[in-house]
Amino acid sequence: MIEPASSAAPSTFGDHLRLWRRRRRLSQLDLSLDAEISQKHLSFCESGRARPSRDMVLRLAERLAIPLRERNALLLAAGYAPHYAERPLDAPELAAARDAVAQVLAGHEPYPALAVDRHWSILAANAAVAPLLSGIAEPSLAAPPANAMRLSLHPGGLAPMIVNLAQWRAHLLERLARQVAASADAALAGLLDELRAYPAPPQTRSDGSERLGIAVPLRLRTPAGELAFISTVTVFGTPTDITLSEIAIEAFFPADAATKRALRGDRTVDGG
Repeated sequence: MIEPASSAAPSTFGDHLRLWRRRRRLSQLDLSLDAEISQKHLSFCESGRARPSRDMVLRLAERLAIPLRERNALLLAAGYAPHYAERPLDAPELAAARDAVAQVLAGHEPYPALAVDRHWSILAANAAVAPLLSGIAEPSLAAPPANAMRLSLHPGGLAPMIVNLAQWRAHLLERLARQVAASADAALAGLLDELRAYPAPPQTRSDGSERLGIAVPLRLRTPAGELAFISTVTVFGTPTDITLSEIAIEAFFPADAATKRALRGDRTVDGG
């Protein structure tokens, strides 16, 4: 049986562990089996009757899919030094990662792509992004450090240009809510509350066409006509640096032949 979650802030290692276990909706038995330890030992760790080894803390954090930033907090609560470094993105040690991000962004042109951090602040964008933002009512929303979620849904940002705003808004809010649940990040929770408070568009009767049968597209009104995109997310596969683990690249692909033609600047592209 999974115990109800507590709203109290965690202080001890046991508090941290219990909170993350409940967030993942796991019983002590579930987690002990997955981590290959006894349920009794796990119970003792949560109650403070036993102190886990450093390796045990890392193993439990891995099984619980805890973000690297919070794994360090778990280690500190258990009395150990942090395991994961957090370097600024411009640090020499992250040069290879910066180059990789830049290559992905540039290689995706003429289609738009941007890199964001854990709070959706835009770290970098390729040349195809700026033209899509040229018509927003409040250009300050696009000034660094711009927030991609705020830029999308704010009434002074892209929102008035999004044809299927009700569907796109619901998609982004659901996505952000999942992130909040997975990370327990207070800043993300605040951002979610802010976005939910923006004026909501009227709900339209859906015929299913806005989903393309595979995904919810982003449909934008632009001087080049209506453009439709589907998006994908790329993250670093095996990061050991906190900053790197929190970078995501959002790449937008044409959802139809007309969008492909408009962005490629030709009229020869068909649906293939």
